[in-house]
Amino acid sequence: MKEFRIIMGMPVTLDIVGSDVPESIFEKVFLYFRSIEERFSVYKETSEITKINHGIIKEKDYSEDMRKVFALCEETKNLSDGYFDIRSPGGFLDPSGLVKGWAIYNAAEILKADGFENFYINVGSDIEARGTNTDGEPWKIGIRNPFNEKEIVKVVNVNGRGVATSGNQARGKHIYDPSQKNAPADEIASITIIGPNAYEADRFATPAFAMGKKGIDFIEGLKGFEGYSIDKNGIAMMTSGIEQYL
Repeated sequence: MKEFRIIMGMPVTLDIVGSDVPESIFEKVFLYFRSIEERFSVYKETSEITKINHGIIKEKDYSEDMRKVFALCEETKNLSDGYFDIRSPGGFLDPSGLVKGWAIYNAAEILKADGFENFYINVGSDIEARGTNTDGEPWKIGIRNPFNEKEIVKVVNVNGRGVATSGNQARGKHIYDPSQKNAPADEIASITIIGPNAYEADRFATPAFAMGKKGIDFIEGLKGFEGYSIDKNGIAMMTSGIEQYL
């Protein structure tokens, strides 16, 4: 069974294999995503992150989830040699580059705890795929052409993995290269990461994109990760082990 909502300004698709999946589990997962939006959306004046950015909420009053996300963001910054940084050039904090994947992974754990093994969660093209699809096969996920969103350039088959794509197509140039005085990153058009789960894939997709053509080498050096990038001239580059998913 498959259901769809718009949450966090993005399409959220939940596909759970089975003919007797209760409606309540869909609502439970969608409610969780709405709670994440209420806390972490930088576009909502009432969100916790907005209030933090405006100095309304002080550090001592941060929620447990906010403290956890900030700690994970700092860890990711260190692991990416500073290429992942939630502080924008204007000084505001925006953990979106990590929160979405983290929330997807947490939603998958909710489903797992409720006894579901075969499902697919897609939030704005970041995906957690577990078990198998309705045909008993690994989930098939298309990598879009960043210059033509209607065209699929590769299909990857995943089971128990996360897939995340970073690029400028949907939101314009919003990812910056800290090594170039925070100039917009535009050396590549997109990079898709396959990782142990949606959180791990998502948190490294953003810094890999900011690294430009070096990003694919960064992913190559991460154990348990594969990547596929397309540069601004339409040339594809991929890690050595991605063939196992094609």
